[in-house]
Amino acid sequence: MSQIRPTTPFGRRPLSLAMMAAQAAAKACPEEAASHKWRTFRHLTEAKQRLGLGDRALAVLSALLSFHPETALTPGPDLVVFPSNRELSVRAHGPSPTTLRRALGQLVEAGLVIRRDSPNGKRYARRGEGGRIEQAFGFDLSPLVARAGEFEALAAEVRDAAKARALLREEISLLRRDIGKIVAFARETGLGGAWDEIEDQLQGAGAMPPRSAGNAVLGEIAAGLRVLRAAVDKCLAESLEFPKTGASESQAGCHHQSSKPESLQNLEPGLRGDGIAVVEGGAGSVVPAAWAVPLRLVLEACPDIAPYARRGIANWRDFLGAVVVARASLGIGLPAWNAAVEAMGEEQAAVVVAGILQRGTAIAAPGAYLRDLAGKARTGRFSVWPMVMALWRVREGTSGQEANPSPVLAQLSGRVLTSRFRSAVDLP
Repeated sequence: MSQIRPTTPFGRRPLSLAMMAAQAAAKACPEEAASHKWRTFRHLTEAKQRLGLGDRALAVLSALLSFHPETALTPGPDLVVFPSNRELSVRAHGPSPTTLRRALGQLVEAGLVIRRDSPNGKRYARRGEGGRIEQAFGFDLSPLVARAGEFEALAAEVRDAAKARALLREEISLLRRDIGKIVAFARETGLGGAWDEIEDQLQGAGAMPPRSAGNAVLGEIAAGLRVLRAAVDKCLAESLEFPKTGASESQAGCHHQSSKPESLQNLEPGLRGDGIAVVEGGAGSVVPAAWAVPLRLVLEACPDIAPYARRGIANWRDFLGAVVVARASLGIGLPAWNAAVEAMGEEQAAVVVAGILQRGTAIAAPGAYLRDLAGKARTGRFSVWPMVMALWRVREGTSGQEANPSPVLAQLSGRVLTSRFRSAVDLP
């Protein structure tokens, strides 16, 4: 006797296009097809929102799968399961009859199961010789085999979308943090730039988007923040751009060092008795002796400043850029820095900040300390030369490399630390 495969639901339930589509897919499924029922169930769980499934519907589907004895699902009449409502409710964690009927309806409309209803609507199986099932009425799981590849691809799309959403949220969070902290840093250090406008744009972007925001919304927000971050980087680069010294800057207290190392006069200007160097470059032009300190000597005496440079320190411009960052980390406010620049010049004040950084926790209040040195520099009672040389000598004694100093420092240590410097103020 051939099996009967009913295609319409019992009672007043109407036939729908979803039911017909599921039956067509099951009929077209190759006989050699197979799927792992729990792997397919996992794919359905991941793609539940795309399929319009609720948690209760998934719980009922899991219960239906548990009534099939085999893990592998293959096309055929054996895929029809016929549990009673009571047993199905127990395995589905006890939903009410109304909830159970609603969940079964979702599974049918989603095309995941097919109703194979008996003439009276009951679920049962008719067995033949040896207990073999000849005819079963209940729920057909064939669509899970026929559409297994579709469910797997759909789950992969959902995972990719979730990953993209997580990456976008991560990028938005980092961009907001970076922009906000750079603006705060620029305000604290007094950097020039359109920071008010940038802050207004950041606030205009709104708070962190909610978890329910889609990828399209997140993408628009991230794109706007990328543009704003590019503007921040440009503004920051322009603010940290230091002008090159020109010939007329000797009137403003600048001293040009010769790149030729043959003469020590290029490294050591003439000194007065108060430790102030007189540099020929204009009428009555007088600058502190520290301006003649070679950058190489400063870096050897104060190596802790190096990590604050983005791309290393190769010239005074790089050094000044590193000091801007170090000054902020030390908590030296803009008023103290301006006072030091006014008293010593920008480069000399930067050398002092590097020295303060090198001394670490030995200086409890770097801002007040710098302001005090600026006051001494105004009256000629402070020179950076002795400070740098003292730091260098401390490092020599710590590292135990006195036998192999660099050529420049060997020359300086023999001729610069003269009685004239010893009469000046040493490292405070």
